[in-house]
Amino acid sequence: MSVTISTERRYQKIAVLMGGWSSEREVSLASGNPCADGLERAGYDVTRVDVQRDIAHVLEDLKPDAVFNALHGPFGEDGTIQGMLELLQIPYTHSGVMASSLAMDKQRAKVVAKAAGIPIAPSKVMHRLEAAEKHVMMPPYVVKPVNEGSSYGVLIVREDMSTPPQELYSDEWPYGDQIMVERYVGGRELTCAVMGDVALGVLDIIPVDTEFYDYDAKYVPGGSKHECPAKIKRNIYQKILTLSLKAHTAIGCRGVSRSDFRLDDGPMGTGELVWLEVNTQPGMTPTSLVPELAEYAGHSFEELLTWMVEDATCNR
Repeated sequence: MSVTISTERRYQKIAVLMGGWSSEREVSLASGNPCADGLERAGYDVTRVDVQRDIAHVLEDLKPDAVFNALHGPFGEDGTIQGMLELLQIPYTHSGVMASSLAMDKQRAKVVAKAAGIPIAPSKVMHRLEAAEKHVMMPPYVVKPVNEGSSYGVLIVREDMSTPPQELYSDEWPYGDQIMVERYVGGRELTCAVMGDVALGVLDIIPVDTEFYDYDAKYVPGGSKHECPAKIKRNIYQKILTLSLKAHTAIGCRGVSRSDFRLDDGPMGTGELVWLEVNTQPGMTPTSLVPELAEYAGHSFEELLTWMVEDATCNR
Protein backbone atom coordinates (compact mmCIF):
# COMPACT_ATOMS: atom_id res chain seq x y z
CA MET A 1 0.00 0.00 0.00
CA SER A 2 1.28 3.50 -0.81
CA VAL A 3 0.30 7.01 0.28
CA THR A 4 -1.40 9.24 -2.28
CA ILE A 5 -0.02 12.78 -2.39
CA SER A 6 -2.85 15.03 -3.58
CA THR A 7 -2.05 17.99 -5.83
CA GLU A 8 -5.06 19.89 -4.48
CA ARG A 9 -4.34 22.58 -1.89
CA ARG A 10 -6.74 23.32 0.95
CA TYR A 11 -4.29 25.64 2.68
CA GLN A 12 -1.84 28.30 1.54
CA LYS A 13 -0.74 30.39 4.52
CA ILE A 14 1.23 28.14 6.90
CA ALA A 15 2.76 28.98 10.28
CA VAL A 16 5.66 26.67 11.18
CA LEU A 17 5.95 26.47 14.96
CA MET A 18 9.44 25.75 16.27
CA GLY A 19 11.82 26.52 19.14
CA GLY A 20 9.86 26.91 22.36
CA TRP A 21 11.45 26.57 25.78
CA SER A 22 11.77 22.82 26.42
CA SER A 23 15.09 20.97 26.62
CA GLU A 24 14.53 20.12 22.94
CA ARG A 25 14.48 23.74 21.75
CA GLU A 26 17.55 23.38 19.53
CA VAL A 27 16.26 20.12 18.03
CA SER A 28 12.96 21.84 17.25
CA LEU A 29 14.73 24.70 15.48
CA ALA A 30 16.79 22.18 13.52
CA SER A 31 13.51 20.47 12.48
CA GLY A 32 11.44 23.59 11.87
CA ASN A 33 13.74 25.51 9.57
CA PRO A 34 14.21 22.71 6.99
CA CYS A 35 10.43 22.14 7.09
CA ALA A 36 9.80 25.84 6.46
CA ASP A 37 12.30 25.79 3.59
CA GLY A 38 10.67 22.70 2.10
CA LEU A 39 7.17 24.14 2.36
CA GLU A 40 8.33 27.32 0.63
CA ARG A 41 9.81 25.22 -2.18
CA ALA A 42 6.46 23.43 -2.39
CA GLY A 43 4.74 26.77 -3.00
CA TYR A 44 3.28 27.65 0.41
CA ASP A 45 3.30 31.09 2.02
CA VAL A 46 5.30 30.28 5.17
CA THR A 47 5.81 32.19 8.42
CA ARG A 48 8.42 30.87 10.86
CA VAL A 49 7.37 31.26 14.47
CA ASP A 50 9.84 30.84 17.33
CA VAL A 51 7.27 29.94 19.97
CA GLN A 52 7.16 31.98 23.17
CA ARG A 53 4.52 32.29 25.90
CA ASP A 54 2.51 34.73 23.78
CA ILE A 55 1.98 32.21 20.99
CA ALA A 56 -1.83 32.41 21.14
CA HIS A 57 -1.73 36.17 20.48
CA VAL A 58 0.87 35.71 17.73
CA LEU A 59 -1.32 33.19 15.92
CA GLU A 60 -4.44 35.33 16.33
CA ASP A 61 -2.55 38.15 14.58
CA LEU A 62 -1.07 35.92 11.85
CA LYS A 63 -4.33 34.11 11.07
CA PRO A 64 -2.67 31.16 9.28
CA ASP A 65 -4.72 28.68 7.29
CA ALA A 66 -2.92 25.86 9.13
CA VAL A 67 -0.05 25.21 11.52
CA PHE A 68 2.88 22.89 10.89
CA ASN A 69 3.91 21.83 14.39
CA ALA A 70 7.69 21.33 14.53
CA LEU A 71 7.91 21.69 18.31
CA HIS A 72 9.49 18.91 20.39
CA GLY A 73 9.28 18.08 24.08
CA PRO A 74 6.90 19.32 26.79
CA PHE A 75 4.33 21.94 25.72
CA GLY A 76 4.86 21.26 22.02
CA GLU A 77 4.51 17.48 21.98
CA ASP A 78 2.40 16.61 25.03
CA GLY A 79 -1.04 17.84 24.02
CA THR A 80 -0.66 21.36 25.46
CA ILE A 81 -0.22 23.37 22.27
CA GLN A 82 -2.59 21.00 20.52
CA GLY A 83 -5.28 22.01 23.03
CA MET A 84 -4.55 25.67 22.42
CA LEU A 85 -4.84 25.18 18.65
CA GLU A 86 -8.18 23.43 19.19
CA LEU A 87 -9.41 26.45 21.15
CA LEU A 88 -8.21 28.79 18.39
CA GLN A 89 -9.70 26.44 15.76
CA ILE A 90 -6.52 26.46 13.67
CA PRO A 91 -5.91 23.18 11.77
CA TYR A 92 -2.60 21.58 12.77
CA THR A 93 -0.38 18.68 11.79
CA HIS A 94 0.49 15.48 13.67
CA SER A 95 -1.53 13.99 16.52
CA GLY A 96 -4.22 15.57 18.65
CA VAL A 97 -4.50 16.34 22.35
CA MET A 98 -5.13 12.86 23.75
CA ALA A 99 -2.69 10.91 21.60
CA SER A 100 0.05 13.51 22.09
CA SER A 101 -0.38 13.47 25.86
CA LEU A 102 -0.51 9.69 26.05
CA ALA A 103 2.49 9.07 23.80
CA MET A 104 4.59 11.60 25.74
CA ASP A 105 4.11 9.55 28.92
CA LYS A 106 6.24 6.51 28.10
CA GLN A 107 4.84 4.28 30.85
CA ARG A 108 1.16 4.96 30.11
CA ALA A 109 1.79 4.50 26.40
CA LYS A 110 3.31 1.11 27.15
CA VAL A 111 0.18 0.10 29.10
CA VAL A 112 -1.95 0.86 26.03
CA ALA A 113 0.51 -0.87 23.71
CA LYS A 114 0.57 -4.01 25.85
CA ALA A 115 -3.24 -4.12 25.90
CA ALA A 116 -3.16 -3.98 22.08
CA GLY A 117 -0.89 -7.04 21.95
CA ILE A 118 2.36 -5.16 21.28
CA PRO A 119 5.44 -6.70 22.98
CA ILE A 120 7.12 -4.41 25.52
CA ALA A 121 9.97 -4.69 28.03
CA PRO A 122 9.01 -4.78 31.74
CA SER A 123 9.35 -1.39 33.42
CA LYS A 124 8.35 0.59 36.48
CA VAL A 125 8.01 4.28 37.33
CA MET A 126 9.39 5.76 40.55
CA HIS A 127 11.04 8.78 42.13
CA ARG A 128 14.60 9.24 40.90
CA LEU A 129 15.98 9.23 44.44
CA GLU A 130 14.45 5.80 45.06
CA ALA A 131 16.09 4.51 41.88
CA ALA A 132 19.42 6.00 43.00
CA GLU A 133 19.50 4.18 46.37
CA LYS A 134 19.75 0.61 45.11
CA HIS A 135 19.08 -1.49 42.04
CA VAL A 136 15.30 -1.67 41.72
CA MET A 137 15.66 -4.15 38.87
CA MET A 138 18.31 -6.73 38.12
CA PRO A 139 20.88 -5.16 35.76
CA PRO A 140 21.10 -4.61 32.89
CA TYR A 141 18.36 -1.99 32.76
CA VAL A 142 17.74 1.48 31.37
CA VAL A 143 16.81 4.62 33.30
CA LYS A 144 14.93 7.25 31.32
CA PRO A 145 12.76 10.30 32.05
CA VAL A 146 9.06 9.52 31.69
CA ASN A 147 8.29 12.41 29.35
CA GLU A 148 11.41 13.60 27.53
CA GLY A 149 12.60 12.92 24.01
CA SER A 150 15.85 12.97 22.01
CA SER A 151 17.38 10.50 24.52
CA TYR A 152 17.78 13.26 27.11
CA GLY A 153 18.52 11.76 30.53
CA VAL A 154 18.79 8.14 29.29
CA LEU A 155 21.24 6.04 31.36
CA ILE A 156 22.18 2.40 30.76
CA VAL A 157 22.99 0.31 33.84
CA ARG A 158 25.24 -2.64 32.93
CA GLU A 159 25.60 -5.96 34.74
CA ASP A 160 28.93 -4.96 36.27
CA MET A 161 27.65 -1.75 37.87
CA SER A 162 27.39 -2.25 41.63
CA THR A 163 25.29 0.88 42.20
CA PRO A 164 22.62 2.75 40.24
CA PRO A 165 23.57 5.92 38.32
CA GLN A 166 24.55 8.53 40.88
CA GLU A 167 23.51 11.32 38.49
CA LEU A 168 20.00 10.66 39.81
CA TYR A 169 20.99 12.21 43.16
CA SER A 170 22.09 15.48 41.59
CA ASP A 171 20.20 18.66 42.49
CA GLU A 172 20.91 19.71 38.90
CA TRP A 173 19.03 16.74 37.37
CA PRO A 174 16.82 18.65 34.89
CA TYR A 175 14.34 15.98 33.77
CA GLY A 176 11.83 15.80 36.60
CA ASP A 177 11.59 13.52 39.63
CA GLN A 178 9.59 10.72 38.00
CA ILE A 179 11.73 8.30 36.01
CA MET A 180 11.13 4.97 34.31
CA VAL A 181 13.33 1.92 34.91
CA GLU A 182 13.08 -0.54 32.01
CA ARG A 183 14.70 -3.91 31.39
CA TYR A 184 17.51 -3.53 28.88
CA VAL A 185 17.11 -5.39 25.60
CA GLY A 186 20.30 -5.81 23.60
CA GLY A 187 20.68 -5.88 19.86
CA ARG A 188 19.55 -3.57 17.10
CA GLU A 189 17.74 -0.24 17.26
CA LEU A 190 15.03 -0.29 14.60
CA THR A 191 12.45 2.29 13.67
CA CYS A 192 9.37 2.45 11.46
CA ALA A 193 7.47 5.52 10.25
CA VAL A 194 3.70 5.57 9.75
CA MET A 195 2.10 8.07 7.37
CA GLY A 196 -1.66 8.09 7.71
CA ASP A 197 -2.56 4.41 7.61
CA VAL A 198 0.59 3.21 5.83
CA ALA A 199 3.80 1.92 7.41
CA LEU A 200 6.58 3.27 5.18
CA GLY A 201 9.41 0.87 6.01
CA VAL A 202 11.87 -0.27 8.67
CA LEU A 203 15.26 1.37 9.19
CA ASP A 204 18.22 0.00 11.17
CA ILE A 205 20.07 2.62 13.25
CA ILE A 206 23.77 1.93 13.86
CA PRO A 207 25.45 4.40 16.28
CA VAL A 208 29.06 5.10 15.29
CA ASP A 209 30.89 6.20 18.46
CA THR A 210 28.20 5.97 21.13
CA GLU A 211 26.83 3.18 23.30
CA PHE A 212 23.28 3.67 22.06
CA TYR A 213 21.23 6.01 19.87
CA ASP A 214 21.81 9.05 22.08
CA TYR A 215 21.58 12.78 21.33
CA ASP A 216 24.88 12.90 19.41
CA ALA A 217 24.03 9.78 17.42
CA LYS A 218 20.69 11.37 16.51
CA TYR A 219 21.75 14.87 15.53
CA VAL A 220 25.48 15.12 14.91
CA PRO A 221 26.28 14.46 11.23
CA GLY A 222 27.96 11.07 11.00
CA GLY A 223 26.84 10.15 14.52
CA SER A 224 25.00 7.10 13.23
CA LYS A 225 24.64 5.03 10.09
CA HIS A 226 21.20 4.20 8.73
CA GLU A 227 20.42 1.04 6.83
CA CYS A 228 17.17 1.40 4.91
CA PRO A 229 15.55 -0.98 4.46
CA ALA A 230 16.82 -2.84 7.51
CA LYS A 231 18.50 -6.15 6.68
CA ILE A 232 16.49 -8.38 8.98
CA LYS A 233 14.42 -11.50 8.45
CA ARG A 234 11.43 -10.89 6.20
CA ASN A 235 8.90 -12.05 8.81
CA ILE A 236 10.42 -9.73 11.46
CA TYR A 237 10.39 -6.83 9.01
CA GLN A 238 6.70 -7.41 8.31
CA LYS A 239 5.96 -7.79 12.02
CA ILE A 240 7.50 -4.38 12.76
CA LEU A 241 5.37 -2.79 10.02
CA THR A 242 2.27 -4.37 11.55
CA LEU A 243 3.16 -3.43 15.14
CA SER A 244 3.93 0.17 14.17
CA LEU A 245 0.50 0.55 12.57
CA LYS A 246 -1.06 -1.10 15.59
CA ALA A 247 0.68 1.31 17.99
CA HIS A 248 -0.24 4.31 15.82
CA THR A 249 -3.89 3.25 15.93
CA ALA A 250 -4.07 2.12 19.57
CA ILE A 251 -2.63 5.39 20.90
CA GLY A 252 -4.80 7.42 18.53
CA CYS A 253 -2.05 9.02 16.45
CA ARG A 254 -2.77 11.09 13.36
CA GLY A 255 -0.59 12.25 10.49
CA VAL A 256 2.97 10.98 10.78
CA SER A 257 4.36 8.99 13.72
CA ARG A 258 7.44 6.83 14.28
CA SER A 259 7.72 3.72 16.44
CA ASP A 260 11.05 2.54 17.89
CA PHE A 261 11.99 -1.07 18.60
CA ARG A 262 14.82 -3.23 19.95
CA LEU A 263 15.61 -6.56 18.28
CA ASP A 264 18.00 -8.96 20.03
CA ASP A 265 19.00 -10.95 16.96
CA GLY A 266 22.79 -11.18 17.42
CA PRO A 267 24.75 -14.49 17.49
CA MET A 268 24.11 -14.84 21.24
CA GLY A 269 20.77 -13.03 21.19
CA THR A 270 17.38 -14.28 22.29
CA GLY A 271 15.52 -13.10 19.17
CA GLU A 272 13.33 -10.89 21.36
CA LEU A 273 11.56 -7.95 19.69
CA VAL A 274 10.13 -5.17 21.88
CA TRP A 275 8.40 -1.88 21.13
CA LEU A 276 9.91 1.06 23.00
CA GLU A 277 7.73 4.08 22.21
CA VAL A 278 5.87 6.03 19.56
CA ASN A 279 6.99 9.52 18.58
CA THR A 280 4.07 11.75 17.62
CA GLN A 281 6.39 14.62 16.61
CA PRO A 282 9.31 12.79 14.98
CA GLY A 283 12.37 14.86 14.13
CA MET A 284 12.65 16.44 10.69
CA THR A 285 16.30 17.52 10.88
CA PRO A 286 18.85 16.73 8.12
CA THR A 287 19.84 13.57 10.05
CA SER A 288 16.31 12.50 11.01
CA LEU A 289 14.70 9.20 10.16
CA VAL A 290 11.19 9.96 8.90
CA PRO A 291 12.34 11.92 5.80
CA GLU A 292 14.70 9.04 4.98
CA LEU A 293 11.93 6.46 5.35
CA ALA A 294 9.58 8.62 3.27
CA GLU A 295 12.20 8.86 0.53
CA TYR A 296 12.61 5.07 0.63
CA ALA A 297 8.83 4.81 0.12
CA GLY A 298 9.05 7.10 -2.92
CA HIS A 299 8.14 10.49 -1.41
CA SER A 300 10.38 13.54 -1.66
CA PHE A 301 10.80 15.80 1.37
CA GLU A 302 8.51 18.39 -0.24
CA GLU A 303 5.85 15.73 -0.95
CA LEU A 304 6.03 14.51 2.65
CA LEU A 305 5.60 18.05 3.99
CA THR A 306 2.76 18.78 1.56
CA TRP A 307 0.91 15.65 2.64
CA MET A 308 1.36 16.58 6.31
CA VAL A 309 0.07 20.13 5.80
CA GLU A 310 -2.91 19.05 3.72
CA ASP A 311 -3.70 16.40 6.37
CA ALA A 312 -3.91 19.14 9.05
CA THR A 313 -7.25 19.44 10.89
CA CYS A 314 -8.69 20.18 14.28
CA ASN A 315 -10.39 17.47 16.36
CA ARG A 316 -7.47 15.10 15.83
